[in-house]
Amino acid sequence: MLKIKICGITNAEDAQRACEYGADALGFVFAKSPRMINPENASRITRQIPPFIAKVGVFVDADKAFVIKAIKKCKLDTLQFHGHESDKYCSFFRKYCKIIKAFRIKESSDMESIEKYIHVNAYLFDSYSRDIYGGTGIAFAHGLLKNRNFKRPIIIAGGINEKNCGQIAALLHPFAFDVSSSIESNPGKKDLGKMKNIIKKVKLIKNS
Repeated sequence: MLKIKICGITNAEDAQRACEYGADALGFVFAKSPRMINPENASRITRQIPPFIAKVGVFVDADKAFVIKAIKKCKLDTLQFHGHESDKYCSFFRKYCKIIKAFRIKESSDMESIEKYIHVNAYLFDSYSRDIYGGTGIAFAHGLLKNRNFKRPIIIAGGINEKNCGQIAALLHPFAFDVSSSIESNPGKKDLGKMKNIIKKVKLIKNS
């Protein structure tokens, strides 16, 4: 079954509703962003997350000590690295968590470095922005990924909504979708109706 992660969680209500609606994972952004949260505040939310729902920490070129602090404070299951982190950097954290490496896609050459990442559990593809790492709400050219054989499961982010998720799933057959700004009422606050609808829609997709 296709998985869905609700990212950019900043408050307990959004986290609780996402769990009730059937989200498989919740993402907490520990980097500069309108959805940024610190480990102390995130830990108050993660303590309430039911078992079997993954807690994902999102980082951008973070100091290793800070990442470890967040892992321990928030009991993270998975780390998502969204910056220029090397495979060696990613491999350091394998003893703590599962690892997702994000790649911002603008053109086909943006995928040339992917094969270097042999110590990660999944690849995440997101839209390129010169100003921000993720949370753009804009879809990239998904055709750039078509017919490519990746050695890891793929996660698609960037402008995912209930209208386009079925088409993207049929084209790319991803392991999961990562949804954030497209279901917000304001930066950092989810529109509960949109969140419920996208989770329901994704769960109905029969992915092969």
